[in-house]
Amino acid sequence: MSTVALGTLTAALLTLIPWSGTAVAHGSVVDPASRNYGCWQRWGDDFQNPAMAQEDPMCWQAWQDNPNAMWNWNGLYRNGSAGNFQAVVPDGQLCSGGRTEGGRYNSLDTVGAWQTTDVTDNFTVKLYDQASHGADYFQVYVTRQGFDPATQPMGWDDLQLVETTGSYAPSQNYEIPVSTSGLSGRHVVYTIWQASHMDQTYFLCSDVDFG
Repeated sequence: MSTVALGTLTAALLTLIPWSGTAVAHGSVVDPASRNYGCWQRWGDDFQNPAMAQEDPMCWQAWQDNPNAMWNWNGLYRNGSAGNFQAVVPDGQLCSGGRTEGGRYNSLDTVGAWQTTDVTDNFTVKLYDQASHGADYFQVYVTRQGFDPATQPMGWDDLQLVETTGSYAPSQNYEIPVSTSGLSGRHVVYTIWQASHMDQTYFLCSDVDFG
């Protein structure tokens, strides 16, 4: 294929992908990066690069499944959960928020060796709230020692609650200090953000390595 034809095809593909993540502003955990935010951060400018399949295979399968899961990295939420999260988000579907938004985020539930962020026993979850929704509270969970997210689907029983916060006034940046002990190796940090503007709940998986 000629360079001109390839450029035309790329432009046509981009026009088919809605960039509503920016227009419909919400938010996500940016450090340690949530799965889809990390994929967008690493590959958003180069999402058709076939090298991703070898260098970052979990992001590759996510981009192939639905690019909008990354363009809309800030829209992984459910409305109307009424705090009954385990009823609306089944085991094996935690990272997609129970296959929310018509299944847009289903690829985030895929079991495998997602790229990790190095953390220590004491770390800070940083969340970007593009729309300044505020928070009634945050709940931060970490997978239990012995659970391997690279080979096992994650369920609620695989999580231990390490932090529950009070409310946060509307802002664009929140920080949640987290303390753990006795953890090593690969884990998932699971952050639940109950927004303040309505019954809207975000379910966010971040892959980490405690070393």
